[in-house]
Amino acid sequence: MKIIVLVKQVPVMSQVKFDVGRGKVDRSSADVEMNPFDLNALEAAVQIKEMVGGSILVISMGPNRAELVLRDALARGADSALLLRDRRFAGADTLATSYTLACAIKQVQDFHLIIAGEKTVDGDTGQVGPELAEHLNIPHVAHVFKLDVSDERLVAVCDMGGLSYTMEADFPVLVTVTKDVNIPRLPAFRDKVKARQMKVEIKGAKELATAADAARFGVRGSPTRVHRVIIPSEENRKGRIFANSVDEAISEILEEIFKPFYQ
Repeated sequence: MKIIVLVKQVPVMSQVKFDVGRGKVDRSSADVEMNPFDLNALEAAVQIKEMVGGSILVISMGPNRAELVLRDALARGADSALLLRDRRFAGADTLATSYTLACAIKQVQDFHLIIAGEKTVDGDTGQVGPELAEHLNIPHVAHVFKLDVSDERLVAVCDMGGLSYTMEADFPVLVTVTKDVNIPRLPAFRDKVKARQMKVEIKGAKELATAADAARFGVRGSPTRVHRVIIPSEENRKGRIFANSVDEAISEILEEIFKPFYQ
């Protein structure tokens, strides 16, 4: 079975600062690590490979230091790694990101399963996986916390906010997994050493040209625009007594709730 796992380098959120003026995360303000949900995706792929055999290709899009998370993935059981690196990919929103990943995967061609984390801690949208599946015209199953794969099909149990449902799908298919799907194992020292010697393939916009429209990369291909970022101030809990009528009290409460949106 040929499995593709999407991984992303994200800033350590306990260290990160926000550029309020530009409406962006200041990624240079913190160290980077593999997105925690992608660790679960990779572990799921490794477990499937152990059960039914096959190979794992990890793909990431980002700058040079994204290679660090790819080598971490190689140490954790991936067989090969691909980094999509080009200045023309910079500033991509979820639509441009998923399109770029889809163009790279179309060049891979032969695959059975794509696994991604359900979201990233720096964006928290959960959109890239499903959008990628739409670009590739394959089915997808989101929020998976239990996964069973055979040579012929996939059975996934999905979280629906306290409820669950079971989905079956033929290959190829894309799934996004939650943190409850498994507990990622730590790589052994010898595997870390081996990963340092392994090749990480690098592709840019030029290499993707046969399957891509360059106008859909990066900022140019991103319809999302951030107009303002608000970081709410921290306040201590306050007590208040509403002595007016019920209707007046409800009106005042709603005014307080929605006040930040109109400032």
